Amino acid sequence: MKEHSTAPTLWSRGMIAVLAAQFLSALADNALLFGALALLRSDHYPPWTAPLLQEFFVGAYIILAPFAGPFADSLPKGRVMLIANTLKLAGALGMCLGLNPFLAYGLVGVGAAAYSPAKYGILSELTSADQLVKANGLMESSTIAAILAGAIAGGTLADWNVSGALVVVTACYAGAALANLLIPRLPPAHRLERVSLAAILRDFLSATRTLVRLPDTRFSMIGTSLFWGAGSTMRFLLVAWVPVALGITSNRMPAYLNAAVAVGIVAGAALAAKFVTLEKAQRALPAGVLIGAAVCAMSFTSSVPAAFALMAVVGACGGFFVVPLNALLQERGHESVGAGHAIAVQNLAENTVMLVLLGLYTLVDRAGAPVGATAAAFGAALSLAIGILWIQWRNRPSLQQVAPRG
Repeated sequence: MKEHSTAPTLWSRGMIAVLAAQFLSALADNALLFGALALLRSDHYPPWTAPLLQEFFVGAYIILAPFAGPFADSLPKGRVMLIANTLKLAGALGMCLGLNPFLAYGLVGVGAAAYSPAKYGILSELTSADQLVKANGLMESSTIAAILAGAIAGGTLADWNVSGALVVVTACYAGAALANLLIPRLPPAHRLERVSLAAILRDFLSATRTLVRLPDTRFSMIGTSLFWGAGSTMRFLLVAWVPVALGITSNRMPAYLNAAVAVGIVAGAALAAKFVTLEKAQRALPAGVLIGAAVCAMSFTSSVPAAFALMAVVGACGGFFVVPLNALLQERGHESVGAGHAIAVQNLAENTVMLVLLGLYTLVDRAGAPVGATAAAFGAALSLAIGILWIQWRNRPSLQQVAPRG
């Protein structure tokens, strides 16, 4: 059986470079969202068009899903991350220069689609199986710290100057690309024997069938898809909810509440790394049910301190929920179809759910539904979906379907 190609240490030069690149790239991703939303308002786009930004971003993931995994696995993943961050840089620069914001954000989505399989897939190449949950904890902590900084910076800078916010975002993407140059050139996981559209599609369909058949990977993909679909919708729900529930109309407050979610995720990820193993990943599911319950509570919240506490709870439950499921998919995917392929298939599932939920939210928002009622219905549906997943998994065989590698 294939061994990991590097010494199993969490703090190798490669891991530090990956974490630094991820921090800068994720910081820019999150600051860009608030900058782009402010740009839409300054250009007098209708309020209901805000979720369409994410639809363009997510659409790139879905269209490129068959190609992102093979691309990530057929080249050294550090170089894939460099190419992806360069595309993000181009999209942010285009927004600075007056390109249509939806098209520019879609170009950033193209870069993100290529980036995701590489950034997660490289973890299973830099660490051993018994350290993979911890490595994911570091990755998620880096990501969430970036979300925290990016949300605060994006909201604050957008209130100050929209163009200035976009320039800062562009500089962060440039820094991420430079950090990618420090990642060692690891051997490609799976070189494609033939480079053709038909071969790539067959390869992707084969990987998808394999991952859907394996109970562990199917379980993980459903769980993470629900989480990220809900999280993407929550961002726009917060933007609409804050003025109504808290009476605050600045760009800062939704950004600060997103930062509170980020702080909670860091805590939840740390707890998951300590208490959840690959063989007991189902322990994460109760936290997923609690995410929906906390979202329901938004409809009864009208004070700023309570809102921050509630968002911290949402984040903590989210971190505890998603980190073990990501680790499970990476390890089982690395063993079966390659980590890059596995993350690309996961991205297709997650972004399809995002597209559906954002589309439903856009329709509900355009129809004028009360934001409190929308939050309550959304949270209840999320708790129900994860509760069903939990019940189904408890009735299945043990997670030890595939023995972890030594």
